[in-house]
Amino acid sequence: MFFNKLSINYVSFLMLFLLSLSFFGLCLKFLINNLIYLIEWEILTFYSSQMTMMILLDWMSLMFISLVLFISSLVILYSEDYMFEDLNKNRFIFLILLFILSMIFLIISPNLISILLGWDGLGLTSYCLVIYYQNFKSFNAGMLTVLSNRIGDVLLLMSIGWMINFGSWNYIYYLDFFFYYNELFIIIMMVIIASMTKSAQIPFSSWLPAAMAAPTPVSALVHSSTLVTAGIYLLIRFYNLIESLNLSKFLLIMSLLTMLMAGMGANFEYDLKKIIALSTLSQLGLMMSILMIGCVNLTFFHLIIHALFKALLFLCAGFFIHSMFNNQDIRLMGISCFKMPMIMMIFNFCNLSMCGMPFFSGFYSKDLMMEMFLMMNFNIMEFFLFFFSIGLTVMYSFRLIYYSFLKEVNFFSLINLNENMGYMSKSKIFMFMMMMLSGISLSWMIFPIPEMILLPKFMKLMVLIFVILGMLLGWFLMMIKWNNVNLFSYFLGSMWFMPMISTYLVGNKILLVSENFNNLDDWNEFEMMKMISLVDYLFILMNNLLQLNSMKLFFKLMFWYMILLVSLILLIK
Repeated sequence: MFFNKLSINYVSFLMLFLLSLSFFGLCLKFLINNLIYLIEWEILTFYSSQMTMMILLDWMSLMFISLVLFISSLVILYSEDYMFEDLNKNRFIFLILLFILSMIFLIISPNLISILLGWDGLGLTSYCLVIYYQNFKSFNAGMLTVLSNRIGDVLLLMSIGWMINFGSWNYIYYLDFFFYYNELFIIIMMVIIASMTKSAQIPFSSWLPAAMAAPTPVSALVHSSTLVTAGIYLLIRFYNLIESLNLSKFLLIMSLLTMLMAGMGANFEYDLKKIIALSTLSQLGLMMSILMIGCVNLTFFHLIIHALFKALLFLCAGFFIHSMFNNQDIRLMGISCFKMPMIMMIFNFCNLSMCGMPFFSGFYSKDLMMEMFLMMNFNIMEFFLFFFSIGLTVMYSFRLIYYSFLKEVNFFSLINLNENMGYMSKSKIFMFMMMMLSGISLSWMIFPIPEMILLPKFMKLMVLIFVILGMLLGWFLMMIKWNNVNLFSYFLGSMWFMPMISTYLVGNKILLVSENFNNLDDWNEFEMMKMISLVDYLFILMNNLLQLNSMKLFFKLMFWYMILLVSLILLIK
């Protein structure tokens, strides 16, 4: 009787949450004992052919699986209230469960084929989730998302084809073999571009804000720990090859440009979900830039911390949108702190954590990342791009705080909002507790031996200086009144015209060309079938003629055969 009353959301939440705790316990065991398990499961043997499934279990994959299950369990619990009036709620939950399964496939796979299963599963289910609301905006956003990610899928397929030269698709066997330089270079370039499409680095960035057409719980899951982090996770696994083939510099420049573009775009954006999506893009560029200077564990540490506070940011944004009649414009939010004090506290704590404010969870990873970058030997342009982008992060965070916390009363602030203690509030409070504890606890676990950082006093204070400068610049940006939109602000606010290039310029022309090729292909198929039928008819006539047993025909064939034989003998001599 008790189980009949439980909804599919609550059952999924309990199952995923218990699995998350068990995987986290396994992660602690693997981390303390420094264990790595490579499990090979022989599914089928047919004579000399084998079909095997390989699973890689180490502390990194187990911690990532635990994080994905934890965030998805709370997102599903949150959806119980958020999607309460939706008629297809069960379909929504099944799609999210398929999405989680695809991500786990990708995490535990040391084999490119099983990675492709998870990779394609993420692309397909994300498309189904983006078009969930079934309107023109969702359809266009879903098409842009799936076609952008399809580039990476094709390149991953090509790398699988190229790895036939090695004898195995288990890439983990070849991470320390540098004898086949040319083959490895081609494979790793394909994997890098595939990861750039999935993590929305320049020039594939336009799909990430467009994917905001999905329901907010999906955005909380996609933009924190699953789809966009899949590319970063794949690059972490392939880092040995990237470093050995001297491709780090190229990826560092692309990630710094992505950080700059996303930070600029977020400062000119007024859609709440798009601002958080652009902040995700900025953080992905930060992770990739730190990975390219050799800090693999630090990149993974920031990926975990970022997933927690970014999922919580989206859940708070969903609460605002849900309470304000599906409005997403931050200019109409007003001083919500008097109406929703607890949600505003959680929202602003997440913003401060993203800025790297001291002793918040994001500080433990972001401060260390900036100091490690300062210890490297880079030119002044790379230093400027990195720290200016960090300042932009603080700018758009404080701009968001200003509009939601400090701005004057307006229409939507007069609505009688309340913080009911339903599933939406309970899931946010629980995730907030985990987010606040994660920074210091995970830093003790992942870095048992502290990093030795030697920097002069000015450089040690530079991190805090940029946080304070970003606050002041964000406040100054709010004081500027944009009476008319000039080309410069339009260029910065539209992600450097990248969405227009990806849709109107590239997508439209390519789709027209593909349509013409499709029509041409149909015509070719028709003509070829006519030609084949004609040749077949001629062979049938010849066969019938030979079966008439005519002596005249046999003498003619014998004559031509003798002429051919004599001519061949003369040619040989």
